[in-house]
Amino acid sequence: MILENTGLDGIKSELAHLDDVTDKLGFVRWQWEYNRATYDYKITEDGNDYYLRINTRAVEGKLEDPEAVLAIEVAYIGRATFPHGLDYDSPISESVLKQARRKLDELKNSLA
Repeated sequence: MILENTGLDGIKSELAHLDDVTDKLGFVRWQWEYNRATYDYKITEDGNDYYLRINTRAVEGKLEDPEAVLAIEVAYIGRATFPHGLDYDSPISESVLKQARRKLDELKNSLA
């Protein structure tokens, strides 16, 4: 599920700063390659794990450079399924969505 109107789309940050801020908020940079990085935040409810995921793209430099500038693109959430990854079409409870939106607001305020 794509989370709309987060206020994060297009925000830019240096990689080192974004890593520091997201780490303090409990996100983990799981996936990254030459010009993209993904930050995940785990939410557990009723025995199910959900991952709030934020995509970023390098707009200046490459990801191995801490001074590379990344732009936040889209935020979305999915339910973890074993062994296949994330199911983005599963229904997500309002309480999980509320936690996700609160975490996205914290991130937005920390980057402002």
